[in-house]
Amino acid sequence: MRSFSVRRRLLAAVGVTLALGLAASAAVAQTQPLGKLKGTIRADGSSTVGPYTTAAAELFRRAGAGKVNTTVGISGTGGGFTRFCNNETDIQNASRPMKLVEAQQCKTNDVGGWRAFTVANDALTVVVNPQNTWATCLTVEELKKIWEPGSKVDNWSQVRAGFPNVPLKLFGPGTDSGTFDYFTDEVNGEEGASRTDYTPSEDDNVIVQAVSGDRGGLGYFGFTYYEENEDTLKAVEIDGGDGCVAPSAEAARSGEYSPLARPLFVYVKNESLERPEVEDFVRFFLDRNDDIAAAALYIPPSEEQKAEALATFEAATGAR
Repeated sequence: MRSFSVRRRLLAAVGVTLALGLAASAAVAQTQPLGKLKGTIRADGSSTVGPYTTAAAELFRRAGAGKVNTTVGISGTGGGFTRFCNNETDIQNASRPMKLVEAQQCKTNDVGGWRAFTVANDALTVVVNPQNTWATCLTVEELKKIWEPGSKVDNWSQVRAGFPNVPLKLFGPGTDSGTFDYFTDEVNGEEGASRTDYTPSEDDNVIVQAVSGDRGGLGYFGFTYYEENEDTLKAVEIDGGDGCVAPSAEAARSGEYSPLARPLFVYVKNESLERPEVEDFVRFFLDRNDDIAAAALYIPPSEEQKAEALATFEAATGAR
């Protein structure tokens, strides 16, 4: 199921990008013509960010880097950082920043340095079944009541007075997911603090299918998966204290969608950046970040985020 979602986003990205003529040379000179690049780039990590890197890799290939093989695994942000710090990958897709314990693991394994780039933004989206006509907006306190450790809430009537007597079925990311980490921190007040009697999956499409197939279902994942499946799901507005706000690109960029708006990252090892195919791939997706993010159904980075990413890249590669 994931391959279908990625493929649909990828085709949209390729079609729009080529239509805009973005296969032309990058604004910043490549190390060499793309056709001369070769090698393998290994990426893994977040299921939320993975499709972005997949789309960027396909566009990179179509722009001329056909001899570069980019593999993109989906093991969750936590699982991806484990591989990254075990020297198994070049690129780590992450829906949260690296933790101190992960940085220490990288240092212990002599990974050396790495760079983090903000490539997109996300409005973490709470979804329910379209037949759910009552939960149009939920407060953060109600989400906590549902998801906090030890919660026994298993019926919508327990969430708010006036909600119907309908069994509540919960679906969400697994514990290796950066989305899980972010949601539990913002909603329950502590990263990783969550009730355990829900159905977890590292594949967001499993959550889509589960919620769309259960009248009382509720789940959460990245905004792009909701956009892809809005014909079978309903997004819940979130009241973070200043009224109900629907998830959207505009609300995420403005900060109005609080507290569930977040940046998305790609981490790259300095040692990997010394290889021409990796350096040029990173340069490629930073040069075309707006178009890749928008065409692949992500919320593009702000001007400040783009400037910071480019400065980070130039600091890493400028001496060569």
